[in-house]
Amino acid sequence: KTEYLPAILTYYLSERDSINRKIRLKSRGVFRYGYCAFPPMYLNLKKSDFQNPDIKKISKMKLVTHCKSGNEDYLLKEYLAYKLYSALTDQSFRVRLVKIDYINTSSKSKTISAYGFFIEPLDILAERLEAVPVKSPALSQKNIIPRIMDRMAIFNYMIGNTDWSVPGQHNCKVLSVRTFDNTGLGVVIPYDFDYSGLVDANYAVPAEGLGISQVTQRFYQGECRNEETFRSELKEFTERKPEFYRIINEFPFLRDKQKKEMTRYLDDFFYSIEKGGIIQYFRNQCKY
Repeated sequence: KTEYLPAILTYYLSERDSINRKIRLKSRGVFRYGYCAFPPMYLNLKKSDFQNPDIKKISKMKLVTHCKSGNEDYLLKEYLAYKLYSALTDQSFRVRLVKIDYINTSSKSKTISAYGFFIEPLDILAERLEAVPVKSPALSQKNIIPRIMDRMAIFNYMIGNTDWSVPGQHNCKVLSVRTFDNTGLGVVIPYDFDYSGLVDANYAVPAEGLGISQVTQRFYQGECRNEETFRSELKEFTERKPEFYRIINEFPFLRDKQKKEMTRYLDDFFYSIEKGGIIQYFRNQCKY
């Protein structure tokens, strides 16, 4: 875990034209490193001579891999969770789905062919947003621009994700965007959605201390707002509902059964908005 391994990355420009580059890689993550047969990775491209100007900017990049053979659906659903958040805002990590052949050159084991996805590096995201990452450990939700904090908290509620926290930046990053806001408050951007109810991975458990027993149960972890503010923030989600369902239903690499499970899970969220009880539910659970 602590050492990089040498590797060769081959990527294809066309069916007949490919480029080989020497890179280094190592595993990452905590739970998935210990649980998964195929843990997520860091790809270190720092010393590789890539001619592509976009790749030349990247020194290190996260690769999310399939966890175990036969459960690629979890990876594909997590990829879609990133796409749903990007449909809400550009202040999000972009992702790129890839089909990968992993070739073990030190043994005669069978080549592993599986989906994975790259996550936009933090420094590239910060450059895109004209922002600076904030590394202070003493942050809270009150340090985040309210409408952005609300958006992230409601999104995590919508997908049933409790595995996040602004203090310590657990599964979220905070950036300062001076051109976007002059109050000194930051922007928060979530990642790692595999513990969400929308993905419903068989290894996922809800955050401790919330009083819920499974990840498909939703729990609101955001700040308290008045009824008018919550109604305004929820309107953005209602307006994006057709786009959310389109992203899922038009995704060609996931089985129809899994797509239906995802849209049914979102149905419950949108029904609670239409029914009208969700705002009081937020106010009962929110943090003052």
